[in-house]
Amino acid sequence: MTWKFTTAIFEDVFPARCRLAPAQAWAGIQRGKRWARTTSTGNGSKGLGSETSTERIVIEEPLLDWLLEGDPAIRWQVRRDLLDEPEDELAAARSLIAREGWGADLLKHQDPSGMWGGGLYSPKWISTTYTLLLLRRMGLPADDPQARKGCKLLLDRGFYSDDGINYSQKSYSYSETCVTGMVLSILAHFRYPDGRVERLVDHLLRQQMSDAGWNCNSYHGDKHSSFHTTISVLEGLHEFEKISGYRGQEVRRTQEEALEFLLRHRLYRSHRTGEIVHPAMTRFSFPPRWHYDVMRGLDYSQAAKAEKDERFKDAIGLLLKKRRKDGTWPLQNRYSGRVYFDMERPGRPSRWNTLRALRVLRWWSE
Repeated sequence: MTWKFTTAIFEDVFPARCRLAPAQAWAGIQRGKRWARTTSTGNGSKGLGSETSTERIVIEEPLLDWLLEGDPAIRWQVRRDLLDEPEDELAAARSLIAREGWGADLLKHQDPSGMWGGGLYSPKWISTTYTLLLLRRMGLPADDPQARKGCKLLLDRGFYSDDGINYSQKSYSYSETCVTGMVLSILAHFRYPDGRVERLVDHLLRQQMSDAGWNCNSYHGDKHSSFHTTISVLEGLHEFEKISGYRGQEVRRTQEEALEFLLRHRLYRSHRTGEIVHPAMTRFSFPPRWHYDVMRGLDYSQAAKAEKDERFKDAIGLLLKKRRKDGTWPLQNRYSGRVYFDMERPGRPSRWNTLRALRVLRWWSE
């Protein structure tokens, strides 16, 4: 059985595991009664709020059970983002990341120096940068001593005279903006206590381009921002603003301006022709590494609690079309490179993508 959305936003069909039921407010997702509210209307407001109704998405028991059968890194985020359990009550569940499953497997590959893969940025994807980036996405607790040891290496060996991160100082006389954004997200997540972290923020704010995004190739004359660089910087600034008020209004305003850059492109289209910028942007991968795709852009937007804008609709529609009949989202893409292990298989249902899609839809529907 399928259930059709009655709102203008969700003109799509959900399978039996995800359906709609009347509601007046968000009340969490509970055993046997799991939902995400769309938005209440009738308040006379303009824009998206006036186009929705008081409905809610019900996520049936089997889908939530399937998610909760996953790795500890998945389980604690499901409980936080879909079951509304307070984060401070999830400490025990979150701590399992370091002791069981994928997180524990990654931690055991750290060498005595604190490095992974024998390098800071390369080899991809087993280096220190990309391993810590994945551990951040898993939600490894901020006080993890192994992660902090890796953070020290990233900052001590990469911090450059222009206040950014440069791991190729013999080849380049400037920092790489995308790498600086990624490293900032790592250092901020693990709350690494060092004044140079604020200088990374200074660097990134200075590097913002005239169209409000960022591009690693701006040093070579590029005038148009890159989706890839922009999302890495946005994630870094977002992680930083969660732990610090340093230049708080500027950090927030800069993110809003950069999100406007993405919205001018409907998150994946040329602002000139309306064509898809690159097909890979429509294929959802996890982990995304340094690559941008629509899911990554939407997941940042929900995490940052971005204001609703009708220009998200195209991307939301694409997200809904990617859902399988069983209510899950597949892993559609995997970037070539060395890995310690595969978390999921391309073409198969992905707990990572399903979790991320559902929390995006929750944000969009509230």
